[in-house]
Amino acid sequence: MEKNEGSLDRAVRVALGLGVLSLTVVGPQTWWGLLGLLPLLTGLVGFCPAYTLFGIRTCPVKREN
Repeated sequence: MEKNEGSLDRAVRVALGLGVLSLTVVGPQTWWGLLGLLPLLTGLVGFCPAYTLFGIRTCPVKREN
């Protein structure tokens, strides 16, 4: 499982995930806030399965000399 998310992408995913996850505690207090786990986990791991399916990569490519 090779990382396919860049630093900015990961930071946005973690922030978005925490924000949506907070909906289970504050605001409308619905279970829909658990959807925030998905961007949170992909941001922490640095790998997004959807990016692999669509061939997207925001992580800088490592080049060998």
